[in-house]
Amino acid sequence: MRAVRDPLTGRVERPLAPVSPDRLAAVAAELRALAPAWAGRPPSPGGRAGDPGVPRPDAGWERRARALARFGEAVARDEELLAALVADTGRVAESLLERQAVAGLVARWVRQAPASLASPPERPASLPGPPGGPNVVVAGDAVPYELVGVISPWNFPLLLGLIDAVPALAAGCAVLVKPSEVTPRFIEPLARLVPDELPLRVVEGDGGTGAALIDLVDAVVFTGSVPTGSQVAQAAARAFVPAFLELGGKDPAIVLEGADLDRAASAILWGGTANAGQACQSIERIYVARPVHDEFLALLARKAAGVRLTCEGGPVGPIIEPRQADVIAAHLADAAARGAVTHTGGLVERHGGGRWCRPTVLSDVDHSMLVMTEETFGPVLPVMAVDGPDEAVALANDSAYGLSAAVFAGSEEAALAVAARLRAGAVSVNDASLTAFVHDGEKHAFGLSGLGGSRMGAASIARFLRRRAFLVNRSTGADPWWHTSEE
Repeated sequence: MRAVRDPLTGRVERPLAPVSPDRLAAVAAELRALAPAWAGRPPSPGGRAGDPGVPRPDAGWERRARALARFGEAVARDEELLAALVADTGRVAESLLERQAVAGLVARWVRQAPASLASPPERPASLPGPPGGPNVVVAGDAVPYELVGVISPWNFPLLLGLIDAVPALAAGCAVLVKPSEVTPRFIEPLARLVPDELPLRVVEGDGGTGAALIDLVDAVVFTGSVPTGSQVAQAAARAFVPAFLELGGKDPAIVLEGADLDRAASAILWGGTANAGQACQSIERIYVARPVHDEFLALLARKAAGVRLTCEGGPVGPIIEPRQADVIAAHLADAAARGAVTHTGGLVERHGGGRWCRPTVLSDVDHSMLVMTEETFGPVLPVMAVDGPDEAVALANDSAYGLSAAVFAGSEEAALAVAARLRAGAVSVNDASLTAFVHDGEKHAFGLSGLGGSRMGAASIARFLRRRAFLVNRSTGADPWWHTSEE
């Protein structure tokens, strides 16, 4: 059975305690019982959209807004939740930011959801036939999925457990979350913060729990690796429910001639080593114009050499998942065997029982190496010289992934010209990994990095709503396409 492990010491604290299949089904049934009142959709005898007694998509919004606001405020100040996140991940600064980000996420959806949920205005329909024909109007509403399932990863347990759950709740859905078995400690303190009327439940479990969850929900959201995401998509297809997948990345950064190299080195260093590189939007490969390659490489290596591990008082935390440490080590070994030069770091180290990787800068790399083609998910920054923007774009696009990217240039216009050629859902311009903080830009994943509607932006709530049209014929008398009997 899977064990709950301390990432700082490597010590096993307790066995994982997956919820039983019967209990999981009971939780799903409980949430379904709460869903109609939460959505504000009591049974209606019928009528025209907008008439009294006909549910509107925002009918229960004020109640939802109050409950969500209380939840967000509780998350923002709860110290037990923060302590559990620190214990789950072994890092402090990122856990503080994570808690703050979730509180901001809730507040943003309380502000933004009403505009997304409002019924569109009634409008006349275009019909065949002569002018003055049937008087038909189109109205409509949006119906939330009754129960949404969320399967979330270990790198940001709280944020990625709730980044999709909160807009789903705002839309009027009930939500069942199964976080990663690697980081389950935060579940109990989080559950204590959920208001009674908020149909949100978080359960402890393993891969089998996640698989069982898919058969109990009406839509599923998954964040994690491509192989597991593929399994989730297939299971969702068998259950005939939609799946929204946010998967891996191999995010490139491009540094062109004329760029502020000091700024680029600092931004890329942060973008590749924040949370020890354990983020899907981490910078994992860097293409630098040959005339400025050596200067940039020296700057990046000097800055990286000054960044310490948290066990030494620095910002770079441990590798949370032991199996990921093995992947990082394999990528570094492959690069060294193929001729890469290590300027800083370069090893997976052990300190106090935990596994760590210092910010690692490599040069003399190419696309024969795993570190340039497969997701490393660690603080590793391989730098490759290129002969101009065309080669940089070609190499950046030479990937199965397409989550995000970064471009640094001497002007915004030059950077945007290159950004427009990249197969990536979000491109940071003269900065790196901005999607970690800016959630307002609607974007889609390219390649193996995901499927489904945008997680970001105001439109992301639409993933959890089914649109319904009411086509109302208000004319009197016979319409020309009706069959009429001959008498």
